[in-house]
Amino acid sequence: MATKSPIDPEMVRELAQLLNETDLTEIEVEKGDLRVRVARTISQTVLAPMSAAPAAPAAQAAPVALAAPSDPAAAAAHPGAVPSPMVGTAYRRPSPDAKPFVEIGSVVKAGERLLLVEAMKTFNDIVAPRAGTVIAIMVEDGQPVEYGEPLLVIE
Repeated sequence: MATKSPIDPEMVRELAQLLNETDLTEIEVEKGDLRVRVARTISQTVLAPMSAAPAAPAAQAAPVALAAPSDPAAAAAHPGAVPSPMVGTAYRRPSPDAKPFVEIGSVVKAGERLLLVEAMKTFNDIVAPRAGTVIAIMVEDGQPVEYGEPLLVIE
């Protein structure tokens, strides 16, 4: 006799429908020992805002766009991807007039600050999980990020 799966397909359908209705990218439900996570991948094009100093964002955006993998899913699957630990706003520099913490080609040590993610008016350091070279930066300064979204890639 086949055992019944503890996962309720109807619940998964409802969670998927909830994702579509709310424009969320993932939802996770835990009940006892059962944990169900439903996620979807959304591709988006990020444009640099024109209200800031016109020359700086354009010059900074070019290296990021060239070095970033064209497929966000491939970047997330890269073993050196550094995911966002929370939903918030990513900042590549400590203040608007400061230089970025890291650039493409920067050599970083484990524990070195890579960028900040602001959530609920608190700035959280995102540090390098390992030593290596930054080969891709997936976010622009001031860009909203989701939990688990790849921020950059260290190789």
